[in-house]
Amino acid sequence: MFDFVDLPDRVRIGKDVYIAPTAYIGGEVTIGDQSTVMHHVVIRGDVSAITVGRRVNVQDGTVLHTNRGVPMDIEDEVSIGHRAVVHCRRVGAGTLIGIGAIVLDDCEIGRGCLIAAGALLPPRTIVPDGKVVMGAPGRVVRDLKDEEKLYLREVIESYVHLGRLHGSGTYPNRACP
Repeated sequence: MFDFVDLPDRVRIGKDVYIAPTAYIGGEVTIGDQSTVMHHVVIRGDVSAITVGRRVNVQDGTVLHTNRGVPMDIEDEVSIGHRAVVHCRRVGAGTLIGIGAIVLDDCEIGRGCLIAAGALLPPRTIVPDGKVVMGAPGRVVRDLKDEEKLYLREVIESYVHLGRLHGSGTYPNRACP
């Protein structure tokens, strides 16, 4: 039987953050300024704290969760693609986790990395700064190229802008008929 810690909801949201009305955020969660949490995202800080840095975008259908006693730290300017499952210890600043990637228990991803769409990082994987990871199981395949670094910056800027548009009502939230 698991011995769960009873964490009350202590959700702290920074300035200029967009959270879609269909997102769920509960437990001990902190979200930094200018971040974007899109539709059907689940951020469960119910067994350990989750910290999401500044200018982070968490895209549609993503799940962020972690193990008891293992806080999660998503550093600044991270992009997490649609339907990713992130269950790790740390994601370094400026990293992109691709669509449908799965990052399992106790993984630590360095700064400025690209975790490819569909990659599966087994438990306790450590990814050094500036690397590209592909496959299942995920393996470092090379260093991040300059044009990829530029692309990662563009994704951050576009999601900060998109969050502002959604938050301003430019894209109204409505149910489909």
